[in-house]
Amino acid sequence: MPRYALLILPAFNRVYADSAPRLTRAELAVFAERGLTADVPAIEETRIGGLPYVTFTTSAPLSGADVALLSNLSSVYALFEVEGELLRPVELSPLDRLSSDLLTIQKYAGKTNEHFTKLLLNVTVLASGFPLGGGLAVLDPLCGRGTTLNQALMYGYDAYGLDHDGKDFEAYSGFLRTWLKNKRLKHTAETTPVRRQRALVGRRLDVVFGVTKEAYKAGETQKVTVVNADTVRAREFFKPHSFHAVVTDAPYGVQHGSKGGAGLSRSPLELLERAVPGWAELLKPGGALGVSWNTYGGGRDELARILTGAGLDVVDHPDFEHWVDQAIVRDIMVARKPG
Repeated sequence: MPRYALLILPAFNRVYADSAPRLTRAELAVFAERGLTADVPAIEETRIGGLPYVTFTTSAPLSGADVALLSNLSSVYALFEVEGELLRPVELSPLDRLSSDLLTIQKYAGKTNEHFTKLLLNVTVLASGFPLGGGLAVLDPLCGRGTTLNQALMYGYDAYGLDHDGKDFEAYSGFLRTWLKNKRLKHTAETTPVRRQRALVGRRLDVVFGVTKEAYKAGETQKVTVVNADTVRAREFFKPHSFHAVVTDAPYGVQHGSKGGAGLSRSPLELLERAVPGWAELLKPGGALGVSWNTYGGGRDELARILTGAGLDVVDHPDFEHWVDQAIVRDIMVARKPG
């Protein structure tokens, strides 16, 4: 049987780097189950030449489509076909269409690791009825300073966000405008007030850009919309059945607990219990909701109850729990909207 080896991408965060091989193994299992044409009967963690790898066997050689899909694994640095004691490079072709500094430039306390953000987006979309490489619309209803939005843009998706923190809204708006200007990408960007019955309820950033001037002129553009408002009011700002995926890293309830009005608790599950029903309405049939959270704030059974109560079917991914720091053990849960 053909055997392959994935070289793990180096991570600046040492704690995440320690977890990366195991998380890649779990992520690869999702890719194998939901995307690859070849069966993958065995996945292992190993070291080759002192470096961390994830190795796997397949029932048949990887097709071009299989390689293209695996090119998007969150921590893949290189892919090799194993031939005896030799490694033969396999050329990768990831979806990423923008410069990687879109994800790496921003540095701030509480930023979600961009490798993990990509993993969360991957497993969520793969649980949906839509292809990873499609022209999707993705919502992060707790978007902070936009790590999930930026990863969605890397894939060519339209990105939508919602966050109550005005400073985060301003920081992301300023960053994205500056980044687009520095990259000389043709775009429009506008911030407008959002009113309901003449009362100001939030602000809205709308950005449209093209990866080339020719693409922009031809209408081949990507969209970014971010609303500065309370996530429990998400239905007021977006239409039902608008998004292929809802992807978010919930507040950890520790150093930077859930913020905002409406009496939101520091407990992530109390926030999710109030917000998830509205998020679920925004999903297209067949769409998926993926959330990561601090398990010290509530267990898998509690979160599953919230998701199923909103009419979603939980997809079991039990191998993503990992240590972040002494107050945070992070896990992932994904649920799909029937249809």
